[in-house]
Amino acid sequence: MQHMTANWSPIAQEERNQLCYGVWGIVGSTAWWPGVVNIWEEDGFAGLASSFRHELGHPDLQDPKLAAWWAAAADMRSGGIDRLLLPAPWTRTIEELCADGVRGELYAHEQVKVAPGGAAGFLELVRAEAVPYYARFGWEPVGAWRTALGDDSECFLLWAVPTYEQWAEFETAYDADPADGGWKSRLRASVTSFDRMLLVDAPLSPMRIGRQPSRADRGEDWPE
Repeated sequence: MQHMTANWSPIAQEERNQLCYGVWGIVGSTAWWPGVVNIWEEDGFAGLASSFRHELGHPDLQDPKLAAWWAAAADMRSGGIDRLLLPAPWTRTIEELCADGVRGELYAHEQVKVAPGGAAGFLELVRAEAVPYYARFGWEPVGAWRTALGDDSECFLLWAVPTYEQWAEFETAYDADPADGGWKSRLRASVTSFDRMLLVDAPLSPMRIGRQPSRADRGEDWPE
């Protein structure tokens, strides 16, 4: 997590205008472990195209200036799965989230599958019905996205949960009554699969520190 936030993010900000949306450790009791979730913010497809060229426009498909970073990262990773995500119109940028003081003691990450072509409609349903339901327990929406480069059938939702107790209160109510507040039954009627896992943000994740990680956050063992 340190290698991504302090050692990588400052370079991405300076050279690619890419912002760190967040870095989280997966709560192992709720999903695979050990694992980390990273979300990055680009300036749309145009910004991503520029970032791809910056990274891949070399014979070995790697920015030569990042050779040391990649070499160190290789010893910390076993692989991963990436997606390109398109935000719902009402999703805030990371700068807006930090300005609004959004932060959770933990976060809920939800992966949702819907019928092909249904992702945008589902995100609007989330805005209209899920956001008020989750707010009853103090949960705040961090992001809502649909997956690009596919058949518009996958969405991701991220919620800031103020305390572990408010997570427990939500889960108790959610489990007790499928019709509670209307959302659980609406969810089942609208999706083909649904999965929620819990995350805890890294020490230098932007919402935890209220800003983007900087070079000043690097440890003494990593060169400028």
